[in-house]
Amino acid sequence: MIEVTKLNGKVLVINCELIELIESTPDTIISLTTGRKIVVQEGSELIIGRVIKYKQEINKGFE
Repeated sequence: MIEVTKLNGKVLVINCELIELIESTPDTIISLTTGRKIVVQEGSELIIGRVIKYKQEINKGFE
């Protein structure tokens, strides 16, 4: 799960396993596999970094 901020300032925690696509148009739009789209304040690079960090954390026990 990663934390993102909607344009209105509301913080959401989303399941990063459901991210299908991240668009920058210039707003950042996260498309989920459920069909939902979320417009967020964070840029795509920051979101990708959070996903990588999350996956590293959950995979620590498998090393």
